[in-house]
Amino acid sequence: MSSSVIKIENLSKRYRIGVREAYKNFRETLVDSVTTPFRRLKDIGKSVPKEETIWALKDISFEVKQGEVTGIIGRNGSGKTTLLKILSRITEPTKGRVILKGRVASLLEVGTGFHPELTGRENIYLNGAILGMQRYEINRKFDEIVAFSEIEKFLDTPVKRYSSGMYVRLAFAVAAHLEPEILLVDEVLAVGDAEFQKKCLGKMKDVSKGGRTVIMVSHNMTSILRLCSNAVWLDIGSLECEGYTREVVSKYLRDNRIPLGEICFEAYNNSNGAALIRACTLDSEWRVRPDISYSELFYISVEYRVDFPIDGLRLGFKLFNEHNVTVLHTATSDCPSVDERVGFPGQHKVYAKIPGSWLAPGRYYVELGIWSPGLGHHQYIQNALAFEIIGAEIESLGDEILRPELEWDLK
Repeated sequence: MSSSVIKIENLSKRYRIGVREAYKNFRETLVDSVTTPFRRLKDIGKSVPKEETIWALKDISFEVKQGEVTGIIGRNGSGKTTLLKILSRITEPTKGRVILKGRVASLLEVGTGFHPELTGRENIYLNGAILGMQRYEINRKFDEIVAFSEIEKFLDTPVKRYSSGMYVRLAFAVAAHLEPEILLVDEVLAVGDAEFQKKCLGKMKDVSKGGRTVIMVSHNMTSILRLCSNAVWLDIGSLECEGYTREVVSKYLRDNRIPLGEICFEAYNNSNGAALIRACTLDSEWRVRPDISYSELFYISVEYRVDFPIDGLRLGFKLFNEHNVTVLHTATSDCPSVDERVGFPGQHKVYAKIPGSWLAPGRYYVELGIWSPGLGHHQYIQNALAFEIIGAEIESLGDEILRPELEWDLK
């Protein structure tokens, strides 16, 4: 007998572009079915506008066994959230089917399943009832939920008055503590602060150790590698690869669709005051280059916009190698003369100089962020950019992170 608790068979989801489907009651549906043949006769001979459709998912098939933590990865628009919405029964598939064994709790966006007019306390009981739990079961977990969410002071306040951070704290606490057999988590933990994200990751580890099944969508490869035993890579609606997490993530990071050398970001309207515009790697002569010689110093340049003065604004990046090991993490706060001017209004460029003969030859990936203590992340982009350090003449000692040429002496 199979131990699979989630079975996805030939799953496809099609959307019609520019068409908004309205819900109909029984009377409207009955009238529509009677009048449709007459409308078709009336339209004979008329040109019918071509209907544009898009397949968000195309023939996806895979299984998840009990107790597994499976990561869903892929670039924006690959169908990750659509898949979770189908698993959560928010939307129906166009083709194929999904078999679920057990109660499902989902955290797909901030405040999923919350009624804005109800208080935090009332929404905890509402979510528990939706999951099919008895009141005594919710009472048993109530204190843990409140303690984890850290919003006890506002527990009897309607959630419509909650900040996004308070929403996600309570939403995750409810989803993780009410003991569903299957937990679905989308990329919502980025809303919380760093300390809360750490708590959430720890809780998800505890959930998986308890034998419950977790499906997690994230652009953060470090979290995927840390938490997930298996991974599924979706690309433009198709299943590109599945298997052990490290193997799938390695293939995903080597994907040549990650921009090499330069990237321009689309207009970011919901920027909360600051937004990234462009990033690139520059050689020692200030030319945009996707490949840098091992012995040559180079720059990582980031262009950004600030709409109004922002105290404490920071811009920074992380470098990862092909094995998803963090090579370095730096930010404008490392340089006081730059740091004091980062939050000035206007359009700016910043440059970080990386010494030559330092990084080992290979491919590197840049994770970009711009944030401030009071407003959190204005923008955060995983795998924003890639570049190569080339140096075939350098002796390799294995999977080095750094390969500096240090000064030696012999006496």
